[in-house]
Amino acid sequence: MTSKTVIVPGAAGSVEPPVPVGSAPAHSATAITTPALSVPHHAAPDRSALSGARRIVVKVGSSSLTSIKGGISEEALTGLADALAHKRNEGAEIILVSSGAIAAGLAPLGLEKRPRDLATQQAAASVGQGLLMARYTHAFGAHGVTVSQVLLTAEDFMRRSQHTNAFRALDRLLNLGVVPVVNENDTVATHEIRFGDNDRLAALVAHLVRADALVLLSDVDSLYDGPPSHGAQRIPHVTGPHDLDGVSIGSTGKAGVGTGGMVTKVEAAMIAAGSGIHALVTSTGNAAAALAGEDVGTWFSVNGSRKPIRLLWLAHLASVEGSLVLDDGAVRAVRDRRTSLLPAGITAVRGSFEAGDAVEMVSADGIVIARGLVNYASDELPQMLGRSTKELGKALGRGYDRVVVHVDDLVLV
Repeated sequence: MTSKTVIVPGAAGSVEPPVPVGSAPAHSATAITTPALSVPHHAAPDRSALSGARRIVVKVGSSSLTSIKGGISEEALTGLADALAHKRNEGAEIILVSSGAIAAGLAPLGLEKRPRDLATQQAAASVGQGLLMARYTHAFGAHGVTVSQVLLTAEDFMRRSQHTNAFRALDRLLNLGVVPVVNENDTVATHEIRFGDNDRLAALVAHLVRADALVLLSDVDSLYDGPPSHGAQRIPHVTGPHDLDGVSIGSTGKAGVGTGGMVTKVEAAMIAAGSGIHALVTSTGNAAAALAGEDVGTWFSVNGSRKPIRLLWLAHLASVEGSLVLDDGAVRAVRDRRTSLLPAGITAVRGSFEAGDAVEMVSADGIVIARGLVNYASDELPQMLGRSTKELGKALGRGYDRVVVHVDDLVLV
């Protein structure tokens, strides 16, 4: 029997997500246990890491599953489910991040193209999500695999209580042998806080659940160094951003129902690789071969270490509300010594923001150095510029002796 689960922020759970070294301390005395990984992230940068991975996040795009005229493609969806169920029945833990809810809802609503206004997108998602899950339930059920529905918004990665709850639910589902089907909660997400595409969502989910690998599927079999129709060459392996210098990357797929394209897949793969997770970009038709470790697609090998999930959100999803201009000493302190930002090092405040909003920290010549969560509103800061926290505490009272951006709420960009 198939279960259906929708994450409700703040719900209780029993398992704490692992916290990487260097992250902010938890606000709870509960012990945190890090699950053992079967594939070490310092392993050789090849696809054998994927074939032997214990926990894998797979993302599939709308263009691979649906079309405007035909709705959900039974053939494409069944083929994907067959490949993932086979891997699951071999002992791997699979999380499927699936787009397609809005696209699946277009035909039943008589819509000829993806709507631009948020309300109609939400209506289409509300209709299409049920249709999509019904198909997944049937396709995976043929292999004796149970699926569940998990809907997330960007807010679920912003606050510790919410991403803790998301981890608990996903981890428990995996422990029970379920394949969670994750999607953005398009019915309630707003333009201001939504992911914009499920590729970045998949990268954050992979980090959240401590996945060994991320597989990003679309209607393109690999990343190329130019348009494939013009004789471009496949790029089989990316070790870092420098490998893509000068590469022209395409946008939304030919089906016209997605929002991402290859650009967002490469961004998501780089997010994953930069935070300790191997990633592969290939076509949905290559799913089985990819999971078997065959030489398909473009492999992004790990080039960074695990980071707190909140910092990934801050670096890639947070809406920036303003900026702080730093003097040269503050730039060196934040960028080179990785310290908190003090009011003494700020020369100007730009934009309107409240305490807790995301702001950028820029040098005098306008170069963005870092992004962080500010502890003061924009109208409080001007009186504090150039002054020490000790001086401010005496002059303005208790509460004004805090740093402007704490190092635990700051990420270099």
